[in-house]
Amino acid sequence: MRERTLFIDPGRCIGCQACVAACRECDSHRGRSMIHLDYVDAGHSTAAMPTVCMHCEDPVAPCAQVCPADAIPVDADGVVHSASRERCIGCGNCVHACPFGVPKLDLAEMLQYKCDLCYDRSSRGLAPMCASVCPTGAIFFGTYAELVADRPKAQAVDVFGFGDAVIQTGCAVVVPADREHSVVPGGYE
Repeated sequence: MRERTLFIDPGRCIGCQACVAACRECDSHRGRSMIHLDYVDAGHSTAAMPTVCMHCEDPVAPCAQVCPADAIPVDADGVVHSASRERCIGCGNCVHACPFGVPKLDLAEMLQYKCDLCYDRSSRGLAPMCASVCPTGAIFFGTYAELVADRPKAQAVDVFGFGDAVIQTGCAVVVPADREHSVVPGGYE
């Protein structure tokens, strides 16, 4: 996990979509939101979950690994960027390879796009737009120490299991500290 990164705390998300609106305002996103909210309707209540790129570290970015045009750059900080407009051929391999369902394909432009942690901001130490506007702290940008200082009963999960595959990510999901610590199929520890 990167030193300063995104921590997603689904227990705090109220589904207000402030993160989606703010993402559209990031200078490099051209009016498009790179984040989306997934909603789970349990019959008696509805839960929301912010979905951002988890910036896979080990193995490094499955989306980038399957790109035949080598269009998805991964920088030295571990940030997995959207596809390069000059290189992307719009094949969609990256969309299918991502275990988190993050990359999207713009069919009009035949171009992949996804969360890049608002790299124009985060590379200068500023929080991504989504984290800067989240009213409940469901999207938190900082260090693990800052997270624990703010939420002593939380732990960050950055290892996810998908069948036989285990992926370590640069971003993390926040779960209660009293959860048992083991990889569970589907993603949560």
